[in-house]
Amino acid sequence: MEKWSSKRAFILATIGSAVGIANIWRFSAIAGEYGGGAFMLPFALAVIFLAMPLMMLEMAVGRHLESDVVSAFRDLSDKFLPIGLAIGVVLVVLTAVYLTITGWTLAFLTFSLTPMDMDFTTFSSSYMPVVFFLVSLLLTVFIVSKGVRQGIERVVTRLVPLQFLILGILVAYAVTTDGFVDSLRYLFTPDMEMITEREVWVAAFGQAFFSLAVGYGLILTYASYMGHGISIPRSVGIITIADVGAAILSGTVIFSVVFSQGLDPAMGAELAFSTLPLAFDGIPVGWLLAIMFFGLLFAAALTSAVSMMEVPVAAILNNTKLTRPKASYAVGLILLVIGMLTTLSYSALDLRIGGERVLDSVDYIFGTLGIPVAALLTALVFSWYIKDIQLVLEIDPFWGKVILPLVRYLVPPVLFVVLLFQFI
Repeated sequence: MEKWSSKRAFILATIGSAVGIANIWRFSAIAGEYGGGAFMLPFALAVIFLAMPLMMLEMAVGRHLESDVVSAFRDLSDKFLPIGLAIGVVLVVLTAVYLTITGWTLAFLTFSLTPMDMDFTTFSSSYMPVVFFLVSLLLTVFIVSKGVRQGIERVVTRLVPLQFLILGILVAYAVTTDGFVDSLRYLFTPDMEMITEREVWVAAFGQAFFSLAVGYGLILTYASYMGHGISIPRSVGIITIADVGAAILSGTVIFSVVFSQGLDPAMGAELAFSTLPLAFDGIPVGWLLAIMFFGLLFAAALTSAVSMMEVPVAAILNNTKLTRPKASYAVGLILLVIGMLTTLSYSALDLRIGGERVLDSVDYIFGTLGIPVAALLTALVFSWYIKDIQLVLEIDPFWGKVILPLVRYLVPPVLFVVLLFQFI
């Protein structure tokens, strides 16, 4: 089995997996919808007491079993294989959705680099989304087909530092805007009335799991390529700081532009692709900011898409005699079929099922509901069916004893409640 070449490569790869559209676009959209500061407190609690412990468990399981998420469930018992397969299916479908949105980021980066004036409504009313989806898919398949070291590691060790460099430049600009202080006040001053609302807590908990990419096999699979000399608690700490830091800094940048231009921070998903391009047009150096912002979005989306695709590819490699290139092409064909359906729902075809766009329906079923279910099953099965001593020693003699009770007794009931409220 291939291994990461170094601790730095593993951490950068895992940061690249976690720091994606969920941090830069979705975090700001969700925080804006749920009151900024009112959202931040439950989000922080969910990260510390739920997402981080589950990430440590996934890393411990991945390194201990040296296996992908599908095979890991099977290795414990054949009766758990259907769970592993179900999580694999969820991830494949979500990867197709993710590649659709990755195509959007590539499109708007392209528009920023050219004189073409394009808004999201015009873009999604054409067939251009299909073209950019196909480019994103081909690029992702190519990277994964090259392997852990020659493909994934080479890309993430270059793109992840670039993401943080661009983010630093954007933050430096945000400090100079009239909306900078307002953005900080909005993000860090909780509205005590909103903080008591159930929806705020449900959204914050869901974002914590989605943001850190825990509970559905990404971390577990990447950890299977992890050396035994790497500290799990220290790695999780670094990854979490980078992940949450990227989300907060991105939120600061976005809300600084929003407030300085007199826009509504609660616009939700339109912020990145509809509102901000208009705001950039009204700023003297807006063209440069647009290039950097959409370059950041595309780099983050691509590194996450690569990590998502690696999970089913690793499962095929561990359970068949296919070579990595053939396994990558096989998964790519599946993603092409599913991704065309989700992409065409935001195109001139306007593909819908029961009046709902295919992408929105699929994202709700497999993302909003599927990820918490996957995380719940991951926490229950691996924390109870692997011997305590094996998990504790794999994590750390001290931290293992702290983390295991949280993953067994706190994470599952919280995830169950989140799911229950989603259904309600």
